[in-house]
Amino acid sequence: MGADYPGPLVSIEWLEANIKRSDVKVIEVDYDPATAYFIGHIPGALLIDWKRDLNKYPERDIIDPEGFERLMSRLGVENGDHVILYGDYNNWFAAFAYWVFKMYGHQRVSLLDGGRSKWIALGKPMSRPATREPPRAERESRYRVVTVDSRYRVFFLDILRKLNDPNTVLVDVRSPEEYRGDITAPPEYPEEQAQRGGHIPGALNIPWKQAVRDDGSFKSPEELRSLYEDRGVTPDKEVIVYCRIGERASHTWFVLKELLGYPNVAVYDGSWSEWGNMVRAPVKKGDEP
Repeated sequence: MGADYPGPLVSIEWLEANIKRSDVKVIEVDYDPATAYFIGHIPGALLIDWKRDLNKYPERDIIDPEGFERLMSRLGVENGDHVILYGDYNNWFAAFAYWVFKMYGHQRVSLLDGGRSKWIALGKPMSRPATREPPRAERESRYRVVTVDSRYRVFFLDILRKLNDPNTVLVDVRSPEEYRGDITAPPEYPEEQAQRGGHIPGALNIPWKQAVRDDGSFKSPEELRSLYEDRGVTPDKEVIVYCRIGERASHTWFVLKELLGYPNVAVYDGSWSEWGNMVRAPVKKGDEP
């Protein structure tokens, strides 16, 4: 990927020093652009609207390779560009976008450590768009997906087959209240609930937020390694992470795969919105796996 690629995580200081490079594309990824991007964003940043741009309708699915090509071309992203992703909700949806970028073979992509909230907290400059029209790049590109890496994603039947597999670890990254079944949706999404509360039998509960500091930046590799390995989530296992719709799970996938180098980590993006609504899917309530 070249000596100038700093890795999957970049600091705000790195971005400030490199933001004017022609091969650096900064993209904000929001669940709700009206309360984030359109109020203010990093100068020069383009926008990915998670609901509109990364989801394929009417199916409950992510965009296909052709859709990803169209999105990247509209944003003016070339195959060799270094894309910096950040966004609202503690970088949840930026991490989801990162996961999609990696599945579709984009090599030079990074998350901005601390994301939107840390940029604002540090008093960094913000731009406000004149309209609420989706921004377009000055020049569209002709992006092409050259490979699809399906190792990073699993589906309902994959989970069902692996429920009693000693070589597989399921990690539920939702809040303890969701895991126990006390609530069926997090406070951020009160209108989007599953029919049943609880967790997938055997899944460990390691909430996503335990991996970050108060400012939203990631903890040190040593702290992260201890967090997961002390619970039995080790690099020799196949690790599958889930949440409600896959965004918080992608955040934990990023930690395990990109920051800790676990070789076999996948996101079950159907997550609890699928499992909790699936007829006859086994459900466990309470604090124990």
